[in-house]
Amino acid sequence: MKHYDYIFTGTGLAGLMTIYKMIESGKFDDQSILLIDENTKKDNDRTWCFWEQNESKWEKSISKKWDSALFTNATFSRDLDLKPYQYNMVKGLDFYNQVFELISKQKNITFLNEKVTDINELENHVFVATPLENFTCSKVINSIYRKSEVENQTNYPLLQQHFIGWFIKSKEPVFNTQQATFMDFSVEQRGNTRFMYVLPTSSTEALLEYTLFSANLLPKEEYENEIIKYIQKLGITDYEIVEKEQGSIPMSCYPFWKKNTKKVLNIGTAGGWTKASTGYTFKSSDKKSTELVAFLQKGTDLNKFHKTTKFWFYDLLLLDILYRKNELGASIFSSLFRKGSPALIFKFLDEETTFAEDLQVIWKCPKMPFIDALVRSGRHLFQ
Repeated sequence: MKHYDYIFTGTGLAGLMTIYKMIESGKFDDQSILLIDENTKKDNDRTWCFWEQNESKWEKSISKKWDSALFTNATFSRDLDLKPYQYNMVKGLDFYNQVFELISKQKNITFLNEKVTDINELENHVFVATPLENFTCSKVINSIYRKSEVENQTNYPLLQQHFIGWFIKSKEPVFNTQQATFMDFSVEQRGNTRFMYVLPTSSTEALLEYTLFSANLLPKEEYENEIIKYIQKLGITDYEIVEKEQGSIPMSCYPFWKKNTKKVLNIGTAGGWTKASTGYTFKSSDKKSTELVAFLQKGTDLNKFHKTTKFWFYDLLLLDILYRKNELGASIFSSLFRKGSPALIFKFLDEETTFAEDLQVIWKCPKMPFIDALVRSGRHLFQ
């Protein structure tokens, strides 16, 4: 049974960012590392977006950038000047290729295309099993999400950011290549938080994604019917579907870190790294993975990695509101973007604002729903 210093069980976004930065640091060259995932990471299976002020280490994976975004609802539209930020689009396959190009040059790292069937922490090591092989290691970095843990509890609200997206190519040049549609709440809400998200890559090509923040998924045809209606609304009469993507991202402030142990650390969605109030994963994972690589160079007890911040509680309040009154989503986000500074909102969502700046953002939201949520959720501050 082969022993490794680290085994990564699952290689999602967070895991691949972490291993990439471990390699870049040069501090783990003498450590044996095994990556196990049932997905080969050779397909373009998702799209990530994030905002950034400067160039990042992921420039090779960025396929498009925008300096402007559109926010709209049933009654108003606003062009958002994003400066000093840019909104960046990353295709999954481009990101995988960037990371695995670097991994392939490392003699100490092995990738195994199998499913993890067991993780068992023992006194002196961790046992990891696949259908074909067994391994031991000193530490496990796990990104396999166990949704039953979150679904079977009632202390923390659970929503999903669920969507279907179509990459289309139209005959009519209807898209503004200089502007992404950040949120279009003019679509029928039907008692939920529903919006359209548009990422144009040319005047005739774009990703259109019908997205909900809600508890329950829809039948596939409902998402696609809404995309068709939106395409017609844009004045497109002739188009082809180039690619499709779909997903469901858990939105919860469930304390995933309580499942961490001395030798097993949960990361990514499994570790609560997704920004709970928005479902954004790329920037959050980028920051957390940097922190983790620094921690691994000096920390031995993985259970000491996590730290709770004020932003976790802010997210909890919004999720509490949307869980109880899902129809309020459009009005809450509209109140933020109607007159608020886009740069300050992005800074707030990146969890980089001071408390005074927090208040500038929070005061723009409807007051009573948040006061009610504060009364209901305040107990979590003391847990």
